[in-house]
Amino acid sequence: MILFGIALLAIIVIELLRPTPVNWKPSYTSTDKIPFGAYVFFEELKGLDNQKEINVVSKNPYDFLNELEYKSNSTYIFINSSIDFDRRSYEKLMAYVEQGNSVFISAGDFGQIIKDSLNIETEMEYQLTEKEITPTFFSSAIKEDTVPKFKKNIYKTVFKSFDTTKTTTLGYYKDEVVQEKMSQVNFIKVETGNGAIYFNTLPEAFSNYYMLNGNHTYAATCLSFLNNFKTIYWDDYLKDGRKIIDSPMRFVLNQTPLRWAYYLLLIGLLVFVIFTGKREQRIIPIVKPLENTSIEFTKTIGNLYFQHKDYSDIISKKITYFLEKIRSTYYINTNTLDADFINRLAVKTNHSVEQTRELINFISSLKAKAMHNEADLIALHKKIEEFTI
Repeated sequence: MILFGIALLAIIVIELLRPTPVNWKPSYTSTDKIPFGAYVFFEELKGLDNQKEINVVSKNPYDFLNELEYKSNSTYIFINSSIDFDRRSYEKLMAYVEQGNSVFISAGDFGQIIKDSLNIETEMEYQLTEKEITPTFFSSAIKEDTVPKFKKNIYKTVFKSFDTTKTTTLGYYKDEVVQEKMSQVNFIKVETGNGAIYFNTLPEAFSNYYMLNGNHTYAATCLSFLNNFKTIYWDDYLKDGRKIIDSPMRFVLNQTPLRWAYYLLLIGLLVFVIFTGKREQRIIPIVKPLENTSIEFTKTIGNLYFQHKDYSDIISKKITYFLEKIRSTYYINTNTLDADFINRLAVKTNHSVEQTRELINFISSLKAKAMHNEADLIALHKKIEEFTI
């Protein structure tokens, strides 16, 4: 047991002291500081212009756009490894764009509804990029040597097809093997109504890892293509790293009043158990004392003998009991009830010799008789009672 305790303690110490492994899972939430979170990019957005207003959206786009009287000239930003809108969210989003707003979506996959509605289809290499890739832009105003290279945890994704009548190509992957730029497009603009939707297939460029490694210029350049905007809506709902409550109590926990009521109930029950346990103890059972049934037993035996009227047997037992008491109390031999016995008994019981002789002679006479009656029993009882008193 001692060795087991030492081993267990050593395991605990090692687990506490060993460095926390790096979490390389994609998250893209505004609060995650892991390599593929979006904390740095979100903080940089807030510092772009003091006039800009940034709002974090933590609900489904449909619910948000349905409840919000959104401001004009605003931009809704979606960044995740994949984005898949439901039909109602897509319709609300398109209505939002047509009113003159912008939507920026950076993901490796845009879902079936985007593919069917806007004729946009992507193609992904389903293996991590082993060589560095260089995303660049069609604009001649942007120098290619200022664009960073990407490699770590990148799945290269390009646009396989799109509607060229409504789409403007903005960026592509520079590839020494594939010279055709249009087959390597990764950044496009789709105009609809008075607004536009920007699609980008390199969400990793907006993660903490690349924003902190000198590659922030690509993210900044992508945002520079957006129309002038004063308000930014940052999606924090369609994220790989969104915290989801899987508990059956999720409805209660998602409602602030119900959640606090639930927590107060648990705390109240805990306090009740603590204080009740200290102030009360388990019920002490009532132990009934053993009943003395000697009197009842004696009465039962007496009634039995009285009903049979066996006076001789009762007289015999009563004489036997009286002589036994003399032997155990006064240590006198009762085998022979002679004069010597009478004198010794009188001295030890502090009775007169005459009274003692009368009792012993009466006992001897009863022992000599063959038949006894009730009067004999009563007389014997009275004499013994008088003598012992």
